Amino acid sequence: MSRKALVALVGRPNVGKSTLFNRIVGQRLAVVSEVPGTTRDRLYAEAEWTGVAFLLVDTGGLEVTEGRHTEPLSEDSELFLPLIRQQAAIAIQDADVVVQVVDGRVGVTAADQEVAEILRRSRKPVIIAANKLESVKLWDGAYEFYELALGEVFPVSALHGTGVGNFLDAIVAAIPPAEEEEEDDSIKVAILGRPNVGKSTLLNKLLGEERAIVSPIPGTTRDAIDTRLLWEGQPFTLIDTAGIRRRGKVEPGVEKYSVLRAIKALRRADVALLLIDAQEGITAQDAHIAGMLVEEMASAIVLVNKWDVIEKDTYTINQYTAQIQQALNFLPYVPVLFISAQTGQRVVKILPTVLEVYQARYQRVPTAQLNRLMRDVVTRHPPPQKGGVQIKFFYATQASVDPPTFVFFVNRPEWVHFSYQRYLENRIREEYPFPGTPIQIIFRPRSEDRFSEKM
Repeated sequence: MSRKALVALVGRPNVGKSTLFNRIVGQRLAVVSEVPGTTRDRLYAEAEWTGVAFLLVDTGGLEVTEGRHTEPLSEDSELFLPLIRQQAAIAIQDADVVVQVVDGRVGVTAADQEVAEILRRSRKPVIIAANKLESVKLWDGAYEFYELALGEVFPVSALHGTGVGNFLDAIVAAIPPAEEEEEDDSIKVAILGRPNVGKSTLLNKLLGEERAIVSPIPGTTRDAIDTRLLWEGQPFTLIDTAGIRRRGKVEPGVEKYSVLRAIKALRRADVALLLIDAQEGITAQDAHIAGMLVEEMASAIVLVNKWDVIEKDTYTINQYTAQIQQALNFLPYVPVLFISAQTGQRVVKILPTVLEVYQARYQRVPTAQLNRLMRDVVTRHPPPQKGGVQIKFFYATQASVDPPTFVFFVNRPEWVHFSYQRYLENRIREEYPFPGTPIQIIFRPRSEDRFSEKM
């Protein structure tokens, strides 16, 4: 998966950062996946402008409510100054471009100066969005913010969309060219989960030594930590991340940006390990993190940790497995391992399973075999007609790996229902399981000069 530039919105409360975030990702600029059965945290989203895709992060909202971002109703600059300073410092560490959002009506405040002072010391490209300037007549108010000495200032109205196009042009122009990454043949494994489920303990057990701080205090790990490991000749890079709490429980400041770093870790991982606390069972936040896996098309393994403290009988594992499959019904292909990071129980099975899932992510199905399978699939269960017209499948091929992507050429791509797509995926998995790995199915119209026969 290619790395996209990270654009962070920073600034004091009540300047409209979240409104600007929603403006950018809520229109034609972004494709935001809504996956049935998952909850979506809108802290980050994919955005695109003039063909350039980037990851937009709303770093500044001090309060997140169900379904949308909100800014606090009131703001005391003196009270929030330490927090704002901390937020800006952490955001610029990870961002490729930083946008300082200010209130164009209010003018420069002490809090704006605090943020600007930190940004000036960074080497990151910075753009100022002078927000809440709904009318072009008010745009002269934006010039005051040049005194922050950060560069270009763009008057915008996040609420009405005024000036946003020019502002986005500036973002795209400021994104630095992609750097050549060093050759790295290791399998990158991100360890994800809620706070205090045993992520760092698992890392230490896999490494066989104390390489990460282990603490019973939730939120101990703030950064994503990379550690190399060689197992049976195969190099792995283990990425320990901070715990991700449910929305409304992520405290302002450092912990909020730990979520950002966990997201970044997931985006560069080949396989993710999702840890679940066996004592607590599946929680809503576990399902939320699993939803992140779906959104990022990530390969994954579910690890039920602290299994050693559970009273068990012959049926316990089957019962737990059924509960997990029901709660995470949008991840039916993901392997489930019951482990104890503390005692090492079944930890030895993790890396072999990671390798199996990684290999599945890069597996290719020969075109001839795929078309034989699809002819049988469509014959057994033809797609439903629409308006008396039959949907016809002509040809299928695997277009790419990472993740496995299959393209079906049909006469009416837009008529293929989601339920029939799921049926095709299930039949593919019967022959080629792709353990732990999502597969993508795309429908395209037939090229008349290439394909002349129906499957």
